[in-house]
Amino acid sequence: MESRPTTARAIETVFRMEFPRVVAAVTRVVRDVGIAEELAQDALVAALEQWPREGVPDHPGAWLTTTARRRAVDLVRRRENYARKLQEIGRDLADVPPPQEPAAPEDIDDDLLRLVFTACHPVLSPEARTALTLRLLGGLTTAEIARAFLVPEATVAQRVVRAKRTLATRNVAFEVPYGPDREARLGSVLDVIYLVFNEGYAATAGDDLLRPALCEDALRLARQLAALMPKEPEVHGLVSLLEFQASRTAARTAPDGTPVLLKDQNRRRWNRMLVARGITALDRAGATSPTLGFARAGGPPSGAPGPYALQAAIAACHAHAYTYEETDWAAIATLYGLLAARAPSPVVELNRAVAVSMAEGPAPALEIVDALAAEPALRDYHLLPSVRGDLLLRLGRTAEAAAEFTRAAELTGNARERELLRARAGDARGDSG
Repeated sequence: MESRPTTARAIETVFRMEFPRVVAAVTRVVRDVGIAEELAQDALVAALEQWPREGVPDHPGAWLTTTARRRAVDLVRRRENYARKLQEIGRDLADVPPPQEPAAPEDIDDDLLRLVFTACHPVLSPEARTALTLRLLGGLTTAEIARAFLVPEATVAQRVVRAKRTLATRNVAFEVPYGPDREARLGSVLDVIYLVFNEGYAATAGDDLLRPALCEDALRLARQLAALMPKEPEVHGLVSLLEFQASRTAARTAPDGTPVLLKDQNRRRWNRMLVARGITALDRAGATSPTLGFARAGGPPSGAPGPYALQAAIAACHAHAYTYEETDWAAIATLYGLLAARAPSPVVELNRAVAVSMAEGPAPALEIVDALAAEPALRDYHLLPSVRGDLLLRLGRTAEAAAEFTRAAELTGNARERELLRARAGDARGDSG
């Protein structure tokens, strides 16, 4: 039998991976995301009690879901309105597998997608929608969400609690909405799917750079959303962006888990099938030719692509370059300029600075980065000193570069990134060994 510490680690890993599915499945039963989360936690406690004695089951995710659902059924049975709940849900929850519910012509039977749309209901503030979805769908802790958004942990905790309370008191339906209601929630849904993917692609905390399960869930949800809404360009733009990003996963870390910078990645390890899917999705977004065309022409046509399509076009520039040196940095810098105009943010401007440094040199890029130093949102953002350190290193200002890499290492919550940044600081100082 496995040792207790090993089993505990296995339980923690499984629970983190399966948490969104458990919450989504239980929410279908109890129609309350707050109660569903509590029941999912109860299932974790049961696993911690049983698995060290009996071993980890062959299908741990199914075990957790079944345990949580049974507790949900017990809870519903204890309620005075159990009969009404059974009629509403339309099946015997306790003894038989759930049959397919009657679906509208454009419905999509996926509890995770229902959970996203529910968490993105307009009764919640944008900040609350994002925090709640990352908590429920991404399984992130309040500390991880707070770090991702550079806000106090207490603020995130309050947002999550209030959001769950609001959904319950306003009786928000657990569904994928239709018509105008769907359109109203689409922007938030795209944003949170992207944020969940990003947390998997570059984890804000922990020992590993990647959390592949989050990337897979986000990409699957984005693809399903594209199938559900085939006429929405930005949905296809998001799918394209995620396909391109996911294509690089195998090349982003060394065998020991150390991050590999873009310029050092073995592009033969990029997944060309995902690259092809990204190009197809970008074409569906109507952004491939016009975007890359007006990037070189210096201005957008009427009906310019949205933020996700523009980011996908940037990713396409990288995907089309078989070597780092072949990258069309001038086009990327122009695209970032268009993105900054379409969806301005300090992070977009920081990325534009990187592209400008490659297209025009480090000096003009350093001016852009220095102008961002006073941005409150970037005060604790580790990539700001990281980028600045790289620019200073290229300018030969090694001592300043080392200081910036050290500061970036102190700011990041990811152990792998911290190791990389400390190594870069040492290289800039000329440390031996």
